[in-house]
This record gives sequence, C-alpha cells and structure tokens, in this order.
Amino acid sequence: MNTYAPIMQAEALGKAARQRLVTSLIGRKRIGTQFELLDALAAAGCRVTQATVSRDIRELGLVKAVDPLGRPRYVLQERRGRVDPRTTLTSILGQFEHRVTVAQNLVVLQSELGSAPAIARALDRIDHPLVVGTLAGDDTVLVIARSSDDAQTLAAELAP
Repeated sequence: MNTYAPIMQAEALGKAARQRLVTSLIGRKRIGTQFELLDALAAAGCRVTQATVSRDIRELGLVKAVDPLGRPRYVLQERRGRVDPRTTLTSILGQFEHRVTVAQNLVVLQSELGSAPAIARALDRIDHPLVVGTLAGDDTVLVIARSSDDAQTLAAELAP
C-alpha cells in the first residue's frame, strides 16, 4: 500500500463513493472472494468490514463469473440493451466531481478515487474525434489530443 496516500475510513468515503470504488476495482482486477475485495479496498485506502463488503456486493448486484482461465471473479450483472457511449460518459462525469486542466495538447482530468478508469473507458468508447488516446490512474485521466486547440475544445466539453 502507498504509505503516502491518506487512509480513508468507510464513513469518510461515503457509501456511494465506496460502491463506485468497488465497481471500479472489480472491473480492473480479478477479485473472486469477499476477502480479496476487502484487501483491494484496503490497498485503495478504504478500510471496511466484511459485513459492509457483503452488503455492497448484494446492493450492487455483483455476481460470480468465471474468467477465461476458469478462476472465479465478481462481475456486475449483465444489463439488457446497449447504452449510447455518450450517454454513459455524460452520466459518469455527472456522478463524479472532477476538474479539468489543459497542458498544451493534453487534458488532465482529476476526479474521485477509483473513477478514472471508468471515465477513460467511456471516452475511449465514444471514439471522440479530438481524442488520440487516454491513460488512466485511480483518480486521474490523461487525455491526449492532436493539438493544443483540440485540447482546449475537449477541456470545455469535459469541464463540470
């Protein structure tokens, strides 16, 4: 665990933010047990009890699936119908507080812990003409544009 990152207690993080973090973690890592999820949350700075993890799993509708190597992992239940990627991006940006900074042809989008992969994925899926590519950490997305003018336009679109 990063010793420089502040440890967030479940109460400080809040239920909605914690559940977004759970969703992000299971989307990025193979987590097959409640104890693996507890460890992943702790590594992200969120210490919770097994009972809290159990409730989050139930409330989020997580189910166990098998990955290509036959190992169990939690996944979100499949939803029927395909959602427009732009709607998904708008929804994600509306759910998370974020700020946008431009540096030449780069747009740096900083958001809540655990939200960056979902934001980057949504940006990648819309195939935005101004986006060359994205790179996501836990709370920061680096969006690469072709030019500084494109970055300014993109930043205006992504700004809260």
